[in-house]
Amino acid sequence: MIDLHTHSTASDGTETPAALVGSAATAGLDAVALTDHDTTAGWDEAAGAARQRGVVLVPGIEVSCARGSRSVHLLAYLPDPAHPVLVAELARARESRDTRLDRMVEKMAADDIPVTVEAVRAEVRPGATPGRPHIADALVRGGVVSHRDEAFARWLGDDSPYYVTHYAPDPVRAVEVVRDAGGVAVIAHPHSRTRTGTVGDELVEEMAAAGLAGVEVHHRDHDPEAVAHLCRLAEALGLLVTGSSDYHGAGKRNRLGEHTTDPATLAAIEERAGGSEVVRP
Repeated sequence: MIDLHTHSTASDGTETPAALVGSAATAGLDAVALTDHDTTAGWDEAAGAARQRGVVLVPGIEVSCARGSRSVHLLAYLPDPAHPVLVAELARARESRDTRLDRMVEKMAADDIPVTVEAVRAEVRPGATPGRPHIADALVRGGVVSHRDEAFARWLGDDSPYYVTHYAPDPVRAVEVVRDAGGVAVIAHPHSRTRTGTVGDELVEEMAAAGLAGVEVHHRDHDPEAVAHLCRLAEALGLLVTGSSDYHGAGKRNRLGEHTTDPATLAAIEERAGGSEVVRP
């Protein structure tokens, strides 16, 4: 089994990169991709664990993008982590996320929601990409809500009065940057109706013209109608079809391996990549 979308404490997951790989081995996965938000910080730790646990590791990133008010997530597999333009884009996004976190917490505290910047900062692992899930974790730890999902439903969604935007590259530019860095770009959960909203076919087509390689079709946020539509779209555009869990440890109810990717698709990703290599035991 191959799961190509997971998160660790290097961004907003709840397991360290090494622990995540251990969980992947326990779940019976043959291969797992580590795709933390806007960072490659967990790659080395995950690679060491993958060699020890007998799991194939696909180093990746989930790049946060935006077109107008629409959030778009792009999975970048096997890019060169030292590519200067990619490094600069990721650094800009992380810095913007960092300052945005404080502004969101300040707005919430002004409305007497019991959360502080200090409490939220305590949830962010040193060097990790900060994000709204860390606010949720502070609220959970403080006993204000029982789970991240409740915090997002009440206060942290895109339509919340406490929502603050952060820098994110245009998705077409992001595809171009990932390609220039030798990576393989796959759009993540484009028909999600939860936090990011549905990405229209026109934008997917525009991204495909810029070098998008695939579509994450099989995802828990996609109902059967969305899966069928995205399969047709991928076939029409000549794109790879992937499936994954979007695992965040205890931070989401998603299970490792609940959706998977065909081995031939992973082989095609490896063949197209020119930045990094898959880590094998």
